[in-house]
Amino acid sequence: MLNDMNLTLRCSCLNRNGSVQGSWTASANWNWIVDPLNGEKFIKVAEVQGTEIKPFVESLSKCPKHGLHNPLKAPERYLMYGDISAKAAHMLGQPAVSDFFAKLIQRVSPKSYQQALAEVQVSQKFLENFCGDQVRFLARSFAVPGNHLGQRSNGYRWPYGPVAIITPFNFPLEIPLLQVMGALYMGNKPVLKVDSKVSVVMEQMLRLLHNCGLPAEDMDFINSDGITMNKLLLEVDYIAWVCDQDAYACSGQKCSAQSVLFMHKNWSSSGLLEKMKKLSERRKLEDLTIGPVLTLHDWMDTVTTEAMTEHMNNLLKIPGSKVLFGGEPLESHSIPKIYGALKPTAVFVPLEEILKSGNFELVTKEIFGPFQVVTEYSEDQLELVLEACERMNAHLTAADVLGRSVNGTTYAGIRARTTGAPQNHWFGPAGDPRGAGIGTPEAIKLVWSCHREIIYDIGPVPKDWALPSPT
Repeated sequence: MLNDMNLTLRCSCLNRNGSVQGSWTASANWNWIVDPLNGEKFIKVAEVQGTEIKPFVESLSKCPKHGLHNPLKAPERYLMYGDISAKAAHMLGQPAVSDFFAKLIQRVSPKSYQQALAEVQVSQKFLENFCGDQVRFLARSFAVPGNHLGQRSNGYRWPYGPVAIITPFNFPLEIPLLQVMGALYMGNKPVLKVDSKVSVVMEQMLRLLHNCGLPAEDMDFINSDGITMNKLLLEVDYIAWVCDQDAYACSGQKCSAQSVLFMHKNWSSSGLLEKMKKLSERRKLEDLTIGPVLTLHDWMDTVTTEAMTEHMNNLLKIPGSKVLFGGEPLESHSIPKIYGALKPTAVFVPLEEILKSGNFELVTKEIFGPFQVVTEYSEDQLELVLEACERMNAHLTAADVLGRSVNGTTYAGIRARTTGAPQNHWFGPAGDPRGAGIGTPEAIKLVWSCHREIIYDIGPVPKDWALPSPT
């Protein structure tokens, strides 16, 4: 572990490597990660190039399609992973270890200490949930009676074998850890690529897992650019690619971030917006309740302050739109220009205007920063709200209960909030066969295994059986 690292102030210049075929390896190429708070170089990451992927390809290729274990092969490994989870949960539960990871998360993905610690605690609870026999319970099978004595069909949860996991920066520990462990529980061999800006967190977690008994050759860990990772995926068959993406908490960089608020007119007349404004103004850079935006977008290169401001100005061209609060850059900071630094911002856009052709794509464009669109509706406009929900491409979370929506995770009730992905309920999108859940036994089974049916027909043969005529 990085015991010599002053996590509350700055990181030393650290060299971070990858792991393949059971060994930690370096690369001939390196990339400097800059401190998101002041722009100084502070972590040196090995960047695997396209010419260096052969060991990773070979490693995945050695894993058979039926996985490292399955219900009919090496079942003792289910118990082994129950033991690994128990040891890792115990380690993460120690105050010194949880504090280390919370502060490490803060340094590479600035958020408040409470937010960072909550990420560690969710990860620890997840590991607790899969101790002992719980891993083998994930592979529970079923049997269906056949047509005659000796015949039955059995359904098994079967691994995919070699798989790849690609995760973003916003939850450097929780997202990769939960998905990696889910893949391993079911018998897969994953190669993990975490956004290089934050990969040091999962590297340290992987070393902890090795110390808790994880066989080093069971998974690989790669730092590379997107082009190299794509080349690796193209060269290896049977890849299950999980990519998890997406409130002002964590500077709007949570996968459940509230992007659009549909507000009934009764609420808009209740002083809700003024309360939202006052709450947003409490956020400050000093305690990282607001901080740098590290997001990359294919349509926006990097979500810089200028890019977010430009998006806001484009929204303000829509008739009836206005800034409710925010809309200004953060002040008195040393955040590098490659990252965004914007005050929590809300822009009001009339519902009828949102639904117009050309406006809808702009309004629902994901910023992944401290930015949300607010609109209001009356009782006779509910159909317009439903139309807007139906037209959106992303269906991850929502705070509504509707038979006519497909959000994978729905929060209901006066105390419900759309952010947060704890270990005790399914968190994931719906309405798309590529949707990947996280956290629960159902999520692990559906994402990291497939159904395999084996039909047994072992007799006995009836005494009066005779060779039938050909048909």
